[in-house]
Amino acid sequence: MSPPGSSNSDSEIGSDVPTGGGDAPLDTAVWRLRSRGLWKDAAELLTPYAGEDASAALKRSVILTERCMYTSSGWDAAEDALRAAEALALTDAERGAIACERGYLAYVSTLLSVRDRADEARTALGRAAALLTPGSPTRPLLDFRRGLISQHLAHNPTGAQAAFQRAHAGAKAHGDVLLTSFTWRHLAAMAEEEGNLPEARHGFAESLRIREELGYLVGIAPALAALADVETEPEEAERMRTEAGRLVRLLGGVPVWLAEQLGHTTPLDGHGP
Repeated sequence: MSPPGSSNSDSEIGSDVPTGGGDAPLDTAVWRLRSRGLWKDAAELLTPYAGEDASAALKRSVILTERCMYTSSGWDAAEDALRAAEALALTDAERGAIACERGYLAYVSTLLSVRDRADEARTALGRAAALLTPGSPTRPLLDFRRGLISQHLAHNPTGAQAAFQRAHAGAKAHGDVLLTSFTWRHLAAMAEEEGNLPEARHGFAESLRIREELGYLVGIAPALAALADVETEPEEAERMRTEAGRLVRLLGGVPVWLAEQLGHTTPLDGHGP
């Protein structure tokens, strides 16, 4: 994440992953903190820029919303960050990206049973769809999040699969590697539900591989647990669950929904948000 004037105003969930070479030091520092579940510290690095720069404000909002997803806490801070970003947005691209983030925060709140904001989620994502151009780098993320609503809130697997497939193709086209790990994961979960275990294993394995390569530590345990559920070798499945549990403990009980799942209670569908 770069200082004001050098950032991409269409930032999305994978776009701030350093790729090596010419990455700004701020990008790298924020990613290292975020990937280890230190969202508050990562957001604080952006605070000096977020007061005047819409892109920095959006990126700060993304981080604090992600904290909500993994910890089911920090809702007020995420809302404050969203409002600050909304106040700075000037272009349709900026407004659309921020609307996409607002829709996601409302979705996570609903999914984790904090507060039912399903209507707000749908409305915000619809607004994002109207504002973003077809070629916007935020469009794949929007497709992915609309797929989440179809899958988890509308219980429409056909619509969810179509949205995830569009998101997957778009993430690849835009080089959004982290988002691709999420699309692989959710397409795999749908394959598992359909009984196509080889395809599910492939998708979950790809998601895990990407997260390990990126060093996205907070996302590795969920990927391991999901892959373990479709692993044919009991010993290997147990090894992966044990490693997932070790990582959750290392991160202080994060993700909270996976910590509950590994403790033999399952608040979601077994694969997380």
